[in-house]
Amino acid sequence: MPKTEITTSPEPVVSRPRDIFAAMREEMDRMFERLESGWPRLPTLFRRDGITVPQLDVHENTKSIVVEAELPGVDEKDVSVSLANGVLTIKGEKKHEKEDKGENYYLAERSFGSFERAIRLPDTIDDAKVEAKFEKGVLRVTAPKKPEAVKAERRIEIRKA
Repeated sequence: MPKTEITTSPEPVVSRPRDIFAAMREEMDRMFERLESGWPRLPTLFRRDGITVPQLDVHENTKSIVVEAELPGVDEKDVSVSLANGVLTIKGEKKHEKEDKGENYYLAERSFGSFERAIRLPDTIDDAKVEAKFEKGVLRVTAPKKPEAVKAERRIEIRKA
């Protein structure tokens, strides 16, 4: 009987991720991807890349807080902005209808979707002076701060010891 040599592969090396929070975030992303692919109605609840949940950019300077929302394909008349109890709410609806008739075909596409996004503003905001402008698919809400919240900057002298 011929002699056969059996070799074993070395133990797999298990390394610890450098950033444990990044590993947890990746695992959560994988979990939601598996959840979304198995349930046909859930992706619209979690969808963040389209109009279902518009992305907000929030900027603050010494005089105001500015909230910008990109709303491509949404008409100004289909957007509403409200402020109640310190919560800024942006609501809207996107409607898309396309109809194309040819000699041998008829194509009709319709898609509708509503969205809502809310953000809490600090108490330093002057509610009566909040303004909203809609231009080229971008909604810009400017919330000025109350005069007492805008503090003057004071330069502090550095003395030698």
